[in-house]
Amino acid sequence: MPGLSNIQTQVQTQTQIQTLSPQQVLEARLLALSTLELEEHVRAELGDNPALEDGPAESSATDNDEAVQDDDLEYGNEDYGSQNDGRDDWDDDDDDWYERGQGGGGPVADIPLADTRSFYDILYEQLREQDLTPRQMKIALYIIGSIDNDGILDKDLQAISDDLAFYHDTDASTDEIEQVLKVIQEFDPAGIGARNLQECLLIQIRRKPDSESKELQERIISTMFDEFTHKRWDKISARLELSKEQTDAVIAELVKLNPRPGSSLGETVGHSRQHIIPDFLLDNYDEEIRFTLNNGNIPQLHVSREYSEMLENQIKEGTSSQKAAAVYIKSKLDSARGFIQALRQREQTMTRTMQAIIDLQRPFFQEGDETLLRPMILKDVAEKTGYDISTISRVTSGKYVQTPFGTFPLKAFFTDGVKTSSGEEVSVKEIHRILREATDAEDHSNPLTDEQLSDMLSERGFKVARRTVAKYREQIGIPVARMRKS
Repeated sequence: MPGLSNIQTQVQTQTQIQTLSPQQVLEARLLALSTLELEEHVRAELGDNPALEDGPAESSATDNDEAVQDDDLEYGNEDYGSQNDGRDDWDDDDDDWYERGQGGGGPVADIPLADTRSFYDILYEQLREQDLTPRQMKIALYIIGSIDNDGILDKDLQAISDDLAFYHDTDASTDEIEQVLKVIQEFDPAGIGARNLQECLLIQIRRKPDSESKELQERIISTMFDEFTHKRWDKISARLELSKEQTDAVIAELVKLNPRPGSSLGETVGHSRQHIIPDFLLDNYDEEIRFTLNNGNIPQLHVSREYSEMLENQIKEGTSSQKAAAVYIKSKLDSARGFIQALRQREQTMTRTMQAIIDLQRPFFQEGDETLLRPMILKDVAEKTGYDISTISRVTSGKYVQTPFGTFPLKAFFTDGVKTSSGEEVSVKEIHRILREATDAEDHSNPLTDEQLSDMLSERGFKVARRTVAKYREQIGIPVARMRKS
């Protein structure tokens, strides 16, 4: 029929969208913070909210105080032990909640920290010398915290932008982040903060004095990176029309570049492991694994009794002139209660998650042998705790546990599994160990190829493809065979 194309129809559909409440957003932000970041955040909140006070709450002296006893919520330091697994009976509204939680932990060994500078300290010292705005400084600190052991930035700029917005309430564009990143890439050693190996090498080349060799090095890495990494010297020579002597000379300069500039500052999860402020302190006590949540210098908090009484007086007055004051006071009290509740929720979530990791990786925490780590993924911990996978990810990202065997990132306990020929599943850490031993003992004039390493693993009962061997080899910093040849 004519005109049907002009008929407009309205269709009503119903969709369900899950949104987070302001309290849930606050809890998620606090959960993502490290111990040091949390301390800074708590002190900032103390300065911003007069209804929030430092120190233990005053005990009520008379029955007349009953109306405000719920405001005397406190946040403090707790100890936990392995028998507290399954803390569904914890009641955040009980004033004695912390007292009930304290009985679980035994004495925690005092493991001294080395008085030397860490990877992060060295970069932070250089950062302080820069003329940056407070906003740029916040971005820079996050970037530095995202640099891996090799000195490479292992997050893309969009991911950093998303994290800054969600966890640090900073809306920064990728262009703004890249400007700050360029500042960090000027730090020493050359190559720090690069986003990949190619950029890492280019940064080092561009620091060199101008010369014909420098120009050739930059051309090779910029336009013939694949040929360089695969040692196709003949193709490089032909394309640049270089003699064999010229090619040998420029390649000799290129192989002197450091693909892991962070290694010269000490490994962040190796030599510098003891410089990190741990979020958990763990020890074996009377054959039981005990741990405490390290709250460091985080202040104890309580809601101001004075503010609570002020609100009561305003309500009793009931005059219109007092209404605005009452609304303001109530908003501050609600904010203080919400903040304390978020801190307590963080403490419970982190503690339950740590307990689940201990239960799943108990052999390691008893012996300290990384080869005893069992295959474990975020989903395993999520199922054991009842939390979402996203929550477990926030708890374990950037958090560390101090043990009698060293200080480890929680992420270190998550590992893929490899099945043996008998059907048994073992941790990738065991494959890492075998690969290290094999390459350490190999004939360096004829190093083992990935195919040979795959065959060797197969003989030991591990079915690992050549490409997977290459991935594992790269994970533990073992170069390809041609780069190991001497």
